[in-house]
Amino acid sequence: MAKAIGYRVAQVPGWKAIQAIDGVGPTLAAVLVAEIGDVTRFARPDQLCSWAGLTPRHRESDTKVRRGRITKQGNRLVRWACIEAVQRIRGGPLLGARVRLADTRGSGVAKVACARKLLTLVFYGLRDGQIRCLTKALAKEPA
Repeated sequence: MAKAIGYRVAQVPGWKAIQAIDGVGPTLAAVLVAEIGDVTRFARPDQLCSWAGLTPRHRESDTKVRRGRITKQGNRLVRWACIEAVQRIRGGPLLGARVRLADTRGSGVAKVACARKLLTLVFYGLRDGQIRCLTKALAKEPA
């Protein structure tokens, strides 16, 4: 059964692409591919983030706007996988953003913000089969 699942996930072109994101390995990539399914049902990456429950709560009435914690009304497994991947990051631009945010807003807020950025990269990786901003960064690094 595990071999059949691994074979099906490996057929998705974006599965290999999202493993280029620091912190996302084969297992987390398989979880993200399996849970998200067809990414083309989302027009934009922020719709995917909202579906996963990683967007802040927004309540508005007349001139009062209250923003709160994340909604958590979405796919629990995708949200967990993104947070887990952010905690495993060892370097790169997402780690720098997490450290800067953690200094000012706290580590929990920083993890969720980076998880939202990571899910945006996952969206583009699954949709296009590659993540352009990561391929540019890898091309600039000396071998």
